[in-house]
Amino acid sequence: MNLYLAPMEGITGHVFRNVYHHYYDGADKYFSPYISHRNFSARERSDILPENNRGMVLIPQILTNHADEFIDIAHKLKEEYGYGEVNLNLGCPSPTVAPKNRGAGFLRVPDELRLFLDDIFDKSDVKISVKTRTGYENHEGFDRIIELFNEYPLTELIVHPRCREDYYARPVSKEAYAIAAENSRHHLCYNGDVYTVEDAEAITLGFGSPDIMCGRGILTDPALFNRIRMSIAGEQAFLGKAKEAHTAGKLKTGAQARVLETEKHADLSEKHLKAFVRELCDAYQEDLSGDKNVLFKMKELYFYLSSRYEKGEKLLKKVRKCQTVADFKSVLMESGAYGYRA
Repeated sequence: MNLYLAPMEGITGHVFRNVYHHYYDGADKYFSPYISHRNFSARERSDILPENNRGMVLIPQILTNHADEFIDIAHKLKEEYGYGEVNLNLGCPSPTVAPKNRGAGFLRVPDELRLFLDDIFDKSDVKISVKTRTGYENHEGFDRIIELFNEYPLTELIVHPRCREDYYARPVSKEAYAIAAENSRHHLCYNGDVYTVEDAEAITLGFGSPDIMCGRGILTDPALFNRIRMSIAGEQAFLGKAKEAHTAGKLKTGAQARVLETEKHADLSEKHLKAFVRELCDAYQEDLSGDKNVLFKMKELYFYLSSRYEKGEKLLKKVRKCQTVADFKSVLMESGAYGYRA
């Protein structure tokens, strides 16, 4: 099983990715927030610069319903930035996106989607994966969408089993995901409402160990990927392999390479979490101008992270009252009083 960090607009940019990767090193792949225009903004360029994403596998995501625009963006990403793979966003439910037949909205016009896919697979010289929802108003017809995807050489298919009208409020549909699990010829990744090790284990047992993508789950518990890996491997076996690898002095690749980092990155304590948050805050201070912009990022993070605390609502309320970064760091120092759930 591979574990991916989901693209979340305004949240999981390169500043977050770098600090997260340093402290937890849990994601096999990172997906950038989507690019939707040929002319990249300064923020988009900064986000995908290879020097801003060292030591990690980053897949840029593209959101458009114009094949020529997709092809131009993909070509630019390859020729100017060195990316040989991109991801097509067919999942965004935003009211500024979906009604224009982009993101999840593209699913409601399958004939247009077919023509689009024909063009981009015929004319693009990069690998292409797809991140999709399971429908627009409901899940009916998702089997036909899967049949459509089966006609193209996707590197993988990432399925978020909600329709567009569900947004993020309604429960995910395991029944809808089962349609992909039973009928897709592609390598599959599951995305949606994975917040705990138990959630990941249920996906693994129910659907034959697909890869898993998490977004809000990682913001809620940055150590989640570490917990999942340790659960799957068995904590003692996991640590045993790390010691053996250290003794042998051999660096291996893939999942085994991560084992070498167990002693460094498997710290699930609040002390480790607070160090991560502090460094993230410092990194935002270097990247952004003014306390207001930094605090916006940290308050957004604590909207999710506060649920790791017994008195999370009180902690979140205190964070929201912060007027300066110094105020925030003071609250961070005393956050243990709110009862961190390790």
